[in-house]
Amino acid sequence: MISVAIDAMGGDFGCEPIINGVVDALQERKFNAFLVGDEAQIKSFIPQDQGFEKYITYVAASEVFEMKEGATDALKRKESSIFKAVDLVKDGTCKAVVSAGHSGATMSLATLRIGRLKGILRPAIATLMPNSIGGRTLVLDVGAYVDCKPENLFQFAIMGEAYAKEIMGLNAPRIGLLSNGEEDSKGNEVTKETFHMLKKMQNFIGNVEGNQIFDGSVDVVVCDGFIGNIMLKSSEGVASAIGKLIKNETKKSPIAIAGSILMKRVFKIIKKSTDYDEYGGAPLLGVKECVIISHGKSTPKAVKNAIFQALKFADSKINSAIESEISSNEQK
Repeated sequence: MISVAIDAMGGDFGCEPIINGVVDALQERKFNAFLVGDEAQIKSFIPQDQGFEKYITYVAASEVFEMKEGATDALKRKESSIFKAVDLVKDGTCKAVVSAGHSGATMSLATLRIGRLKGILRPAIATLMPNSIGGRTLVLDVGAYVDCKPENLFQFAIMGEAYAKEIMGLNAPRIGLLSNGEEDSKGNEVTKETFHMLKKMQNFIGNVEGNQIFDGSVDVVVCDGFIGNIMLKSSEGVASAIGKLIKNETKKSPIAIAGSILMKRVFKIIKKSTDYDEYGGAPLLGVKECVIISHGKSTPKAVKNAIFQALKFADSKINSAIESEISSNEQK
């Protein structure tokens, strides 16, 4: 069975939603869960006499790395739950780590403790965005590095393509470079240079605009972490605003209320397709083992799905595919 290290203390709401998510995951699929944190707190949320204990190992950690702390300070906090969770992967005890804690700390520790894949200059955080045809569009980077060079973006494209093939099951994923227009000449100096580098990739379809992330016309969208993070937060805000707008408007008239009842099933489908909880976390691509970064406000459902994503990633050949493609391009 695959072993997963879980930072049990890192979320915004303490360990309860995280442990509930672990229990829910174990009910559906068996794996070895290494729960890192305050053992007494963690145990209080695990149902007794249901057989979960045989799949659980407790790893004591006396500190919690706070969201207000600087990411690089995590390297000094060797007793923190995130440091110890990452080190379980570093020493080979676990094949994946899941954390809803400080994303910068998780990324820094993973990069420096676990290490980058051979040839990778910078890892990237990838996220799946819903599109209008019922699928998902992979976007990277969404926050790991705000300043990128063309060679970084080129490697993001290689990593994104590998993820789309190995995890999303796409044989020929369409790769686009996020820009301010589809024309070849559009973009800033970095994206223009990146465009010419990406032209050597068989599945590169050219520049894409922000709306194409959601229309199903592209499978992998490449950008730097500054643009990607703004896009991600803006999209989350728009989805939330639309949901609230629909609720407010349906309360204003009987006709609207009746219509909302009839559309309830449709709304349910839309909510599911745009719900962060459905995939649970963002993989950090470019490090030697699986690292899943979850939202601090993750619900048990989000934690469960982040674990499932970690299990699928750890059981795949994505990292060998990335290294092979990076090596191949270095020789050209």
